[in-house]
Amino acid sequence: MRLLQQLSAKSYSTFALDTQLAELIELGSLAELKAYRPQTIPLLLGEGSNSIFLSDQNQTVLRYLAKSRTVLSEDEQQVQLHIEAGDNWHQLVSWTVAQGWWGLENLSLIPGSVGAAPVQNIGAYGAELADCCDYVDFFHWQNRDVQRLRKSDCGFGYRDSIFKTALAGQGVIVAVGLTLKKQGQPKLGYKGLEHLNQHSSVAEVAQAVIAVRQSKLPDPAVLPNCGSFFKNPVVSRPVFEAIQHRYPAMPFYPQADGLIKLAAGWLIEQVGLKGQCIGDVGCYEKQALVLVNFGKGTAAELQQMIALIQQKVATEFAVQLEPEVRLIGQ
Repeated sequence: MRLLQQLSAKSYSTFALDTQLAELIELGSLAELKAYRPQTIPLLLGEGSNSIFLSDQNQTVLRYLAKSRTVLSEDEQQVQLHIEAGDNWHQLVSWTVAQGWWGLENLSLIPGSVGAAPVQNIGAYGAELADCCDYVDFFHWQNRDVQRLRKSDCGFGYRDSIFKTALAGQGVIVAVGLTLKKQGQPKLGYKGLEHLNQHSSVAEVAQAVIAVRQSKLPDPAVLPNCGSFFKNPVVSRPVFEAIQHRYPAMPFYPQADGLIKLAAGWLIEQVGLKGQCIGDVGCYEKQALVLVNFGKGTAAELQQMIALIQQKVATEFAVQLEPEVRLIGQ
């Protein structure tokens, strides 16, 4: 166990607002987690790539860093993995791609830890964690035990799960179980992947996804950001048709339930906010969906930028954008 006190939050959120953390505890194993008995429930933090501290935090912040990988079973068709929550997501994806295993390639270069992946049910380029997740191991603060939640128990939805609702604040994700395939069908239905085909290798798909992401997403180490800031809104067909009538070239993605997913970045760009700033916070010039901190951004500037985007998109399209990023202290 490692205890840190009175430190800047800039190193623990890739948006790098200059707020303060009173206490941060890092635990390196399940044994350390079981031995840790907090007086009050701590605030969980992964790698800070989807979390922004809007104010100074007096609450203890906890990071769980155990990161082993275990092959549970393997045959000619598939492989089952047990991955501890502290592993880095992209490093895990890169490892599976190097083995020639299919399932995570479209989720390449998503920042963050494995433990954070089920909370958001992370997704990109037509794939989601839920597609290959078997179970999530969850340590409960109350009974001090680990419960295995099968995929059907996790309440996975679009950027949603039971870990954001009923189990929020109730414990810690300690591991994830995955099933990956030895043979796969590339998912190529998104812009930037058109040059690939059904004979492309898993490595070629992963490299294409990485190239697309790098072309439009700034490196947080150079320009602080938390990636895609808003969820892509899912709307009814009447709402979609009303917008499409005015914007025939609008990108859209039909969903299995009959609803239509729209591109939040495109909506923001249409209302003229791409590249626009309030103080030192603004919409990235190459991708309007990404909000960036140009160096000395403040929480107030960020909140003003969020409100401006939501107001303009709602006025123009009658669509309400919701942040995908976790705003702490709002």
